[in-house]
Amino acid sequence: MNPDASRLWRAPRWALSVLLACLAMVGPFSIDTYLPAFSGIAAALDATPVQMQQTLSAYLLGFAFMNLFHGALSDCFGRRPVVLVGLAIFTAASVGCALAGSIGQLVFWRTVQGMSAGAGIVVSRAIIRDMFPPADAQRVMSQVTLFFGVAPAIAPMVGGFLFVHADWHSIFWFLTFVGTALLVSNWRLLPETLHPTLVQPFHVRALLREYWRLCSSPRFMMLVLASGVPFNGMFLYVLATPVFLGEHLHFAPTQFFWFFLCTIGGIMAGAAVSGRLAGRMSPQRQIMRGFRIMLAVSVVNIALNLLAPLSAFWALPLIGLFSFGWALMVPVVTLLVLDQVPERRGMASSLQACIGSAANGLVAGLLVPLVMHSTIALAAASAGLMLVGLAAWYGVRRSVVAQA
Repeated sequence: MNPDASRLWRAPRWALSVLLACLAMVGPFSIDTYLPAFSGIAAALDATPVQMQQTLSAYLLGFAFMNLFHGALSDCFGRRPVVLVGLAIFTAASVGCALAGSIGQLVFWRTVQGMSAGAGIVVSRAIIRDMFPPADAQRVMSQVTLFFGVAPAIAPMVGGFLFVHADWHSIFWFLTFVGTALLVSNWRLLPETLHPTLVQPFHVRALLREYWRLCSSPRFMMLVLASGVPFNGMFLYVLATPVFLGEHLHFAPTQFFWFFLCTIGGIMAGAAVSGRLAGRMSPQRQIMRGFRIMLAVSVVNIALNLLAPLSAFWALPLIGLFSFGWALMVPVVTLLVLDQVPERRGMASSLQACIGSAANGLVAGLLVPLVMHSTIALAAASAGLMLVGLAAWYGVRRSVVAQA
């Protein structure tokens, strides 16, 4: 950690958690806000459902691509400049989305949004480890997850309200306001947390060698898969929201918030418990506890989808419990990822976010269209994604214990 950390931030720790959570929430907020307006945007721009799905996958793939560079650039030029430039581009892209007159223009500006939105979540992870030792870092990471959960819960309600009472353009004007507010607040409050002795020279070949070193490390890659892929077991339902809620559960756009309340409520509760367990339970036990919860929920979800009539009264709480299990273990796994290369935490965070976002993009573009019209297929796909993460953790857990 930065030896000058105690002098960089003198306000309460929770205030830094809120600032970093606001950075981390830009990405999911950009997704959840406009989901209730899918049908309205499609009608206004004469777009097919497949084209509308491309506005999601283009965003996620742009998010994944640039995540390769946000953290590495922050290792070279500092955390603060990368955050501020990312927020400025995100704000400009939101204006472009609001003014889009065709589905092609919207896809383009959504791609730019995705490419810039990742700066906050990638760099905020590195900032946390710059500022705090392991146990405190886990608590702050959990607090960030806790606070960040509020925004996606509110986002669909805001998006549904704006769509019903104004039009879909107003959603992206709202995101423009969010980007502007974050840019101003971070310009005034965010300190530079990268210590001068840890600044890395910006050489393309050296960066590529470091990327190759990380990508060829089985331990690093397994930890990244263990943290990122299970998230898609829940995110699958988020991406399928228009069909899952609109067609299967017959929700109106203004009712979508019930789904997000369950999902984000699970994340917030899991993050809160994870923070309380920091220093009290070994990381390995905490990670396994999270996976056991997700495994049990997946089995019950498949069984009920096969045997019982579909009902929001059991479908939504199960997704919330799955989210709880993921949030219980992911702060711990994320810190394990960052500590694999303490001299290159920004790059490690970049690569972790890139692989996770690439998985999100593939799920959005390939898997969701295949399974979203069947709740049984959705449940099976969710379980399969969780099992990939569990297998990755089993493949690396002994070496992690030995390292500790």
